[in-house]
Amino acid sequence: MESIAVETTNPSHAAEPIRRLEGNVGRVIRGKREVIRLTTVCLLARGHVLLEDVPGVGKTTLAQAFARSLGLAFQRIQFTSDLLPSDIIGVSIFNQKTQTFEFVPGPLFANVVLADEINRATPKTQSALLEGMSERRVSVERMRYTLPEPFVVLATQNPLEYHGTFPLPESQLDRFLMSLSLGYPPRADEKDLLLSGGVENILESLQPVLAGEDLL
Repeated sequence: MESIAVETTNPSHAAEPIRRLEGNVGRVIRGKREVIRLTTVCLLARGHVLLEDVPGVGKTTLAQAFARSLGLAFQRIQFTSDLLPSDIIGVSIFNQKTQTFEFVPGPLFANVVLADEINRATPKTQSALLEGMSERRVSVERMRYTLPEPFVVLATQNPLEYHGTFPLPESQLDRFLMSLSLGYPPRADEKDLLLSGGVENILESLQPVLAGEDLL
């Protein structure tokens, strides 16, 4: 795909590429133009998004749609109480052939990361994610590793389910630029989506309309 340079000093030059990006995501996320627009703002501002909503409204699909529309690497991390920091940032493994330790990156080393049900992980694991979000690099055994750019985290949590969770304190919630809620799509949009082949088929057909590097 040919890279499209976005002139950030002149807002009018960026308007058309951004409209194409939002329109492409809107093919699969129907009836949620405001959520798409605000998520785009977060991407342009190099911020992160907290999606607070019930399961099944399209949070994962939203993250995947943005990743596909920008041609970026996507990873989904399911947060659980037994998830360790090393499970998301990676580990150093001893290579017997070279007699050295080699770093194996974890799923956090992607451009678009969906941190699903972040409040189900322990504070220690949450801190590992939040360090990467704020500093855009992680620490493993006294070594620092830089995360890829662009880098954005879309974290989710269910506002109606608190059993067995570790709520994020206010100071850590500040790491997110926005807190959004998708909600269910309007009936007409949901019907149109089903008649168009369903979410999976449309998502698979999405092609990049803007290079991720143009967001930097």
